[in-house]
Amino acid sequence: MTASLPKIELHLHLEGAAPPAFIRQLSAEKHMDISGIFDAAGNYAYRDFWHFLQVYEAATTTLTRPEDYARLTRAVLQESAASGVIYSEVFLSPDFCGGRDLLAWREYLAAIQQAAAAAERDLGIVLRGIVTPIRHFGPAKARETALCAAETAGDFIVGFGLAGDEKRGQPRDFCWAFDMAREAGLRLTCHAGEWAGPHSVRAAWRDLGVERIGHGVRAIEDPGLVGELAAAGVVLECCPGSNIALGIYPDWDSHPIEKLRKNGVTVTVSTDDPPFFHTTMAREYAQLAATFGWDGQVFAALARDAANAAFCDAATRAKILQRLEKIDV
Repeated sequence: MTASLPKIELHLHLEGAAPPAFIRQLSAEKHMDISGIFDAAGNYAYRDFWHFLQVYEAATTTLTRPEDYARLTRAVLQESAASGVIYSEVFLSPDFCGGRDLLAWREYLAAIQQAAAAAERDLGIVLRGIVTPIRHFGPAKARETALCAAETAGDFIVGFGLAGDEKRGQPRDFCWAFDMAREAGLRLTCHAGEWAGPHSVRAAWRDLGVERIGHGVRAIEDPGLVGELAAAGVVLECCPGSNIALGIYPDWDSHPIEKLRKNGVTVTVSTDDPPFFHTTMAREYAQLAATFGWDGQVFAALARDAANAAFCDAATRAKILQRLEKIDV
């Protein structure tokens, strides 16, 4: 039932969505030895979240040209469309796309956009970008990333966020970068409440003025915060499969997405870095249905909430909502 439902994904890292075979092929073409990041079956191999970050960044070393990113974008959107995704927002980091050099970033971005336009034409999937500095690279580099974001804000680059190691620094350290992005008209999100507790959600929301929180699930540990998020309409970009694969929760029954939803918090569903966590949007939906008994009406409401939380322009949102009206509940 869930496989055919049209889906909206708001929390997806472009490099983190690279199929392992794609990265292995690139490394072979460029005579790069990154074999240490794969297991015997050819999948990404990591011990914990912090090792995951190292493996992730090692995989990105194969992506050295705009054309590499065009190929990656095509591969990722093919996977997403196969799961029924009709609209996706992807995190893009100038840190990896041109080393935060504005001219190089424009070249990488143009290649990504061209591939996205072709996928929209051929597969019916719409892509928009959220520029994200890497938290553990520090606030100074985040300022350079914010400049790249501000200079390319528009129809495709619609948001600004913050990813990386939550335990490094505080959200307020990045206020300058977020202020620049806000002044450029970009919508704001921030990873929080994944590895750090509910205090990180409150800090990201209040100090950076974001309207969405990436993950945010550990807000459940603070009932007062849950009520505040519900009242303010702050949206959580939940990634259950990711949280379970990384050991934040032991199993699907333990994941708080249903408790958050029943307490009035607007939740959405995404895959985060799907090949790392052996998931797809179709699998996330199927597991949610099996675990929490979500039916067509719940998934239809979930998709509408995600469409309304998307950072795209009003015309794009209207088209997406029109496509969602066809959901058979």
